[in-house]
Amino acid sequence: MNKKAFTMIELVFVLVVIGLLAAMAMPRMERDNRQEAADNILSAVRYTQHLALLDNKQLYDDPQWQRKYWRIYFGTCNAGGLFYTIGSDADMTGAPNAVVDPNESAIDPSNGKLIWRNNLTCNPNPNLSNNTLLGENYDVTNIAPSGGCANQHIAFDHLGRPYNSQYNNSAVPTNAGHMTADCILTFSSTNGTFDDFNIIITRETGYAYIQ
Repeated sequence: MNKKAFTMIELVFVLVVIGLLAAMAMPRMERDNRQEAADNILSAVRYTQHLALLDNKQLYDDPQWQRKYWRIYFGTCNAGGLFYTIGSDADMTGAPNAVVDPNESAIDPSNGKLIWRNNLTCNPNPNLSNNTLLGENYDVTNIAPSGGCANQHIAFDHLGRPYNSQYNNSAVPTNAGHMTADCILTFSSTNGTFDDFNIIITRETGYAYIQ
């Protein structure tokens, strides 16, 4: 009776193919801090705009109504590393460009925790979303705003249009701070963990994307 089996050449060929596939798959299994950080930040910016579209903050009879805009703010922890906060100065009592209070912050839809930090409390907290800790999670240590961005505060109005920090300083109801150029946010790691990447927020529409 004839017995069918693989020849030595066929077995070697199969092993070579498996080795090539494994070699191609290995880099994909390694963590990509740059891509993960970019995806996280992009989601946060788009979520801020989403909240602005759902929650109309227009109060034209109050000279400081623009402080109510939903905003995203990027700050640096006292031990280094970047974080972000999303919120709305709903009672309009905060100082211009100040970070919102915890009770005015947004809720992270992925875990139900507050999207809030300040410069002194960047350690893990059971009530706060660790997604905000860009330094701890992805080694993001610096942000450089340019283009239509005046600084690290970006807000959106009820039409989803982006505003820079000047919206907070208006003494009368105006469109002060409305971006007239695309906002470019450049993120980097001083430790050389990854190459710089840009998040672009287009003027007028507020559409955000990874460059």
